[in-house]
Formats: sequence, structure tokens, C-alpha cells
Amino acid sequence: MSAVIEKIEIYEKNKTTWTHLDALESEAIHILREVAAECNNPALLFSGGKDSAVVLHLALKAFFPETLPLTLLHIDTEHNYQEVLDFRDRVVKRNNLKLVVRSVGESIRQGRVRLRYEDEPRNKYQTTTLLDAIREHNFDVCIGGARRDEEKARAKERIFSFRDEFGQWDPKNQRPEIWNIYNTRVADGENIRAFPISNWTELDVWEYIQREEIELPEIYFTHQRDVVIKNNLLVPVTTLTPAKEGDDIRRMSVRFRTVGDITCTAPVASTAATIEAILLETAQTQVTERGATRLDDQTSEAAMELRKKEGYF
Repeated sequence: MSAVIEKIEIYEKNKTTWTHLDALESEAIHILREVAAECNNPALLFSGGKDSAVVLHLALKAFFPETLPLTLLHIDTEHNYQEVLDFRDRVVKRNNLKLVVRSVGESIRQGRVRLRYEDEPRNKYQTTTLLDAIREHNFDVCIGGARRDEEKARAKERIFSFRDEFGQWDPKNQRPEIWNIYNTRVADGENIRAFPISNWTELDVWEYIQREEIELPEIYFTHQRDVVIKNNLLVPVTTLTPAKEGDDIRRMSVRFRTVGDITCTAPVASTAATIEAILLETAQTQVTERGATRLDDQTSEAAMELRKKEGYF
């Protein structure tokens, strides 16, 4: 009897505790496997940002040791931070993945996109390039790293988000997802967007990055950068966003909470050089990452919802 009790005690001591991160990971892997099982030609939207890095890590775990049954797709504005592009290419090469890159700049040169003025942010114009890439490669689902806590319009979207033949999203006509049963049927020309980490928070993402030791671009951690303070945001001084006459240029310790087009992505003041320090900052902040850093999102919930209805991520 004592031997049995000893074995039980050893088992209890070594048993892994089920955490909220395990639950979120399990849900995300289930969603990714549903995509692979139900869809013919899935793509994973991979920009090199932290959320897409987490989704890619989850996908690699979901299908290990098999080859990833997904194509990586990056819609490049040609205004990205070089550190992020270098990271993207390192990850693709290290894991021997297939990457398709389509450029908003090329859409502009083809006349598919017309800017209202030369240095207008290109973020919202990614929609045209994305829809063209979907048609070109016949992707029936695009997997994204969007989360419900990012912004109110994103919170309205289901995990499997149906898009019609024009790439449009109708928030009032979404498919039910009772008991996590997902309807993946689409007709020719229609598309689905799948969001495996929809139920995660920014804090969850950073805790998972810490636990899984996921590599990220270095600009997510503190570094010195010239900035100009405008509308309570830190506008980076770059060739695309140069300082104007009369601007007060300051050299500050900053990091990025989210990365994207240089012309619309601002860093935050931070001395956080480690994930532990970032976790502490994230737990204390009362402003969402997009609210604190996006130069093009300072309008309204309706603006983002309109973009999504037109086919935006």
C-alpha cells in the first residue's frame, strides 16, 4: 500500500498544472487544425509583429513534426521598419517556410491604389493588395493575429469571419459558433478570416512569449530613438516621418507595443529591456496598444469597422 501511495505522491508532484495559457494555447491549436482540416488553401498573415509571431509559433506546434500546411502571406506597405522585415526573413529561413509578399507600393504603381497625397499612410490601402493576393493565389482562408481586446470593431468579429465575393464583412450577418463548432463552407470567390488568438489579451500574448521563449524584433524592447511629441503620441523621426520646422526633437528611451507602417505606428516611452519588465508595464497600463501607438486610429470605432467591412484585416 505504501508503494502505491508513494507513486501517487510522485505523480502529483510531477503533474503539470493546467494554466490559462494552456487553455488559450489548446483553443488556438484546435482552431488552426480546424482550418487545415476544413479548408483547401489556407494562408497565415505574417508581418513579423508579436501577434503574428505567436500565431506562427502556435501553428508550428499544432502540426509538428509535419511540414506547415500553410502559406505565409505578408502585405507589405513598403514603409515597414527594417528590423521587423529582417526578423520576418530570419524566421522564414530558419523554419524553411513558404512566404508570399505582396506590396501596396506595387498596387500604387499599377494604379490599383491611389493615394490622396504623396506621404499619406498606406495602412488602410492594404485591403486592395490583400484581396488581390487572395484572388491571385486562391486562398480560401486567411489566418490573422487580431485580438478582441485591441479595438471595439475587432471585438465584434467571430473567430471564423466570413467574407463575401467582394471581400466584405457584414457584422450583422455572422455565423453562429455554438460549442466552438465552426462553419467553413464558402462558395467560389468567398473567403474566411480565422483568428486563433481572438480571446487572448496583450498580457496573455506577452506571458506566452515569455513561457515559449519566442523571438521578436528588437524594437519591441527599449532603445534610444529621436521622437517628436504630437497629440500625446511619440512620432518617430525617420525619412518617412521627418521632423518639421519648429518641432522639438527629443532623444528618448522607447519601445513599440505594436508595429506596422512607419507613418502610423508610434512607440511608447519605456525602459523595459526584458519581457518581465514589459509584463509589469502591460499589467499597469490603462490604454490599449492601438490607442497608445496608432497615429491613424485616433478617430472612431466606426472608422475601423468601415475598413473591415471593405476587406481590411
